[in-house]
Amino acid sequence: MPKTAGKKPPLSFNTSGAVFGGLIIVSFLSLFFSTKSFAFNFKEIGLQLFLGVRNGIYAAASMASGTVAAIQELAVLREEYAELVDRVARYEQIERSAADIIMENRRLREQLGFLDVATYKSIPAQIVGRDPDNLFSAIAINRGRLDGVAVGMPVIAYQNGMEGLVGKVIQTAKFESLVIPLYDARSFVAARLAASRYEGIVEGQGSQDAPLVMRFIQQRVTSEISAGDVVVSSGLGGVYPPEISIGRVTDVNYQEYEISMEIILEPVVDYSRLEYVFVLDKEAVRTEKESVPAEEDSP
Repeated sequence: MPKTAGKKPPLSFNTSGAVFGGLIIVSFLSLFFSTKSFAFNFKEIGLQLFLGVRNGIYAAASMASGTVAAIQELAVLREEYAELVDRVARYEQIERSAADIIMENRRLREQLGFLDVATYKSIPAQIVGRDPDNLFSAIAINRGRLDGVAVGMPVIAYQNGMEGLVGKVIQTAKFESLVIPLYDARSFVAARLAASRYEGIVEGQGSQDAPLVMRFIQQRVTSEISAGDVVVSSGLGGVYPPEISIGRVTDVNYQEYEISMEIILEPVVDYSRLEYVFVLDKEAVRTEKESVPAEEDSP
């Protein structure tokens, strides 16, 4: 049986399709590269990519630079704020100091006004402390023997346009003295009612917060005493000069079986805000009105 020559098998459908597709792609690429549109599009795409990258870098750099600038500006603002706060605090302190000086000048003018009309020679003094000893509760002033202060001299103050009795000197040193106030339990003042002229003895009760008590007033004169009546020193006993205000009547206490009564007084001197006092030298009565030196104009 003769051998038959071998024959090539026909191309399958898949192989033929692949070849055909490849030819189409090659033809398309040849046509595409043969024009200038590809080159133009490539340059434009590259340019757009470059611009986009550059804009992104610029935006990032700008953001970083802006952040750094903002941080620096915030630090500067904090320093300025701290400086302004400190300046405002200094201004407030200056304002308070100016207000204190104004009030001090007013108080001193008031004291100078009293000196201008005082009957007795007066030694002005400032309160510099209070004796912690409960025996006398004495007030310390910055005037002593070298200033002419002596034991037993009466001490008054000038408050709210009225002179009031403070106490008397009980001890002196060269430059300071101690004053026993009226509210001390060992203080006794011969006094009288300014309007009705009935007399009695004013005593302290040991505390500046406690009222004064006027004793030995005849009970029969109760109807002639009213709240608000002023009690003054009588001048009896020779310690205190007469007609120095002591206190105002706030209440009257008495029992039916007693012949005398007690009058409760509110002191005219407010010891809680007492700063300046005057020590009176009764032996040196002023015969002429002492002039107060005029204030010099500040340059």
